[in-house]
Amino acid sequence: MLGIVIIIISLILDGLLTNYLPYLVNDLSLFTPLFTLISISLLYPYYRKKEKYFFIMIFITGIVYDLFYTNLLFINGLLFLLIAYISKIIYRNYEMDYLKLIIYIILMIVIYESVTVLIILVFRLVPVTFTKLLYKISHSLILNIIYGEILYYILNNLPKKYKKISIN
Repeated sequence: MLGIVIIIISLILDGLLTNYLPYLVNDLSLFTPLFTLISISLLYPYYRKKEKYFFIMIFITGIVYDLFYTNLLFINGLLFLLIAYISKIIYRNYEMDYLKLIIYIILMIVIYESVTVLIILVFRLVPVTFTKLLYKISHSLILNIIYGEILYYILNNLPKKYKKISIN
């Protein structure tokens, strides 16, 4: 239940900030939100015992994200599954702290944006250059790292009755 609430809040914040911050290809804002991506990256520890449910929830979240924001049905569903699988591997092999979280968020954003650009290039949807990819990645880091740190802090400091498995 906690994960669904966090994902819904992240989807809403993505939509609100995308509407208020310029988000056109030629006019990217310094703050490009990817809050849904960050939230699914941080939620895996709460679903270690329910991995199947977690991956189904993430796939559905990706489809909803596609319907609301990208109009590329199933692309983000599959990308979010990839991010969730990478999160699973990282959380099983490393213990998270605030510094590692920054590196982890940067890694997730780079993977997401790079695979998105790769898909766009393969299907020739719009012309994309390596410079635009670097520009988009660099301009999405600040806001998403701040959001990730705040969300990590909130998740870490929830009362025990709201979380079944600790992040650490």
